[in-house]
Amino acid sequence: MIETIVKVDGMMCGMCESHVNEAVRKAFPEVKRVSSSQAKAQTVIHSEQPLDEQKLRDAINATGYEVKGVSSAPYEKKGFFSFLKK
Repeated sequence: MIETIVKVDGMMCGMCESHVNEAVRKAFPEVKRVSSSQAKAQTVIHSEQPLDEQKLRDAINATGYEVKGVSSAPYEKKGFFSFLKK
């Protein structure tokens, strides 16, 4: 899994978060999870494969919000019993 964190400027409320989430899901139907936070000014995306950064920027910018930065890193789901896995 890949975790992509997008810094998004301009989100002011829950509807703004929904608009960004919807734009990401529409551009990348294969994503597993999308979560936006206007308080943190970011969107977190979990996907199996790395996302095309320019396509991601274009999708979010088209909604009227501004992408300030994109970073990706490998992600491993952390569960209650994750300490048992080696």
